[in-house]
Amino acid sequence: MISLLRRSKLLALTLTSNPKTLRPFLRLLSSSSKFPEYEMPSVTWGVVQGRKERLVSRVIISDYLKTIGIIPDELEQVELPSTVEVMRERVEFLQKLGLTIDHINEYPLMLGCSVRKNMIPVLGYLEKIGIHRSKLGEFVVNYPQVLHASVVVELAPVVKFLRGLDVEKQDIGYVLLKYPELLGFKLEGTMSTSVAYLVSIGVSPRDIGPMVTQYPYFLGMRVGTVIKPIVDYLVSLGLPKKVLARMIEKRAYVLGYDFEECIKLNVDCLISFGIRREALASVIAQFPQIIGLPLKAKLSSQQYFFNLKLKIDPDGFARVVEKMPQIVSLNQNVIMKSVDFLLGRGIPAADVAKMVVKCPQLVALQVELMKNSYYFYKSEMGRHVKELVEFPEYFTYSLESRIKPRYRRLQSKGVSCSLDWFLNCSDQRFEERLQADNIEMETVGPSFVMGGKLELPGNEVVSDKEDESDDEELYRRTVSL
Repeated sequence: MISLLRRSKLLALTLTSNPKTLRPFLRLLSSSSKFPEYEMPSVTWGVVQGRKERLVSRVIISDYLKTIGIIPDELEQVELPSTVEVMRERVEFLQKLGLTIDHINEYPLMLGCSVRKNMIPVLGYLEKIGIHRSKLGEFVVNYPQVLHASVVVELAPVVKFLRGLDVEKQDIGYVLLKYPELLGFKLEGTMSTSVAYLVSIGVSPRDIGPMVTQYPYFLGMRVGTVIKPIVDYLVSLGLPKKVLARMIEKRAYVLGYDFEECIKLNVDCLISFGIRREALASVIAQFPQIIGLPLKAKLSSQQYFFNLKLKIDPDGFARVVEKMPQIVSLNQNVIMKSVDFLLGRGIPAADVAKMVVKCPQLVALQVELMKNSYYFYKSEMGRHVKELVEFPEYFTYSLESRIKPRYRRLQSKGVSCSLDWFLNCSDQRFEERLQADNIEMETVGPSFVMGGKLELPGNEVVSDKEDESDDEELYRRTVSL
């Protein structure tokens, strides 16, 4: 023990007597840090205080914190620095980041973190992984517990895990700013199980990364109490798992809707407004957001509007929602532009109502495109408006890529037919019809679903891909995905 004390005294004498030996330590303390605008804290380690001195220091520091508006009650069990100067440096450091006294009062335990040992290493790492320095204060406000974390043991493994999920390197900072609590999760816990479950129901592993970037919160959701109940319920409504998986890939935020207070409530609301149970799966697949909206108010407003302005009764409105559920969020001024255009062409209001019920997509079209299509219809094709009432889907087809080319082909062949006959089929089917010796007799026209296949009577399907499964058919009908 005596020899150890002698060695310590000798080392201290050497350091103080030889400036060259001391210089590296002085450089360490005086050099600018990762954050040059912040002054490095005073060196207080190595100061040994007795019990009495510690109590006196704690009282002095508590009094200082009270004078600047910080309530020190939660710091009773926290080891505090030995001097007021060090505490003042911690407070000033946090204030330079952008934190206010109110922010510190929300989580005063951050004052137990050393600027040198905790704050600077953590903030330096966060900046390194893509969180801009100007956003560091916001990050600490949202998740102050990060200041207690070890970069090597806690932060770096989470970042590595996110990269392993195919989150792009440049998106890591964005993801963590959206959901900073990710840095506090255990890798083998919730994050791993939520990803494994989603993959098990058909979500593509390569889409997990984009999903995390879009909606990282699902990584913190428990499978048994949050994710699985939602999946099971939507499947019970008729959504195939394959379609549901595609929907979650593109709209991961549906997992964040409250199951009881939002999803189930909105499904019951749809049924109460006349949407048929067998149509629920299609409605949700086309417009997943519908299960997360304040739906009752929106449906009530739109139903009243459709009845008042378009003379469409509640049953007709329900059919409109089934075919185009986005109608619940469509601005009423936008709807009236298309309706006014049709009324202005001399089409009776009752016929306009029939057209909207048959093809709700009319009310979401750009009036300018409708004008062009109508002008071609009247001036070039010379047809009666009655045909538009019978086949309002005409306005949904591209004038340049479908209507004009096919009409020119009909003229060259000298074929006279209905709008339905030459527009409502695939390119291959259209050519087959033109090559036929006679024009097929028309039966009941096919049903129209925007963005998907056309279902003919007798369950015959017209499509460019004839071998698709029923699940894929429903997916292709999903307009908004």
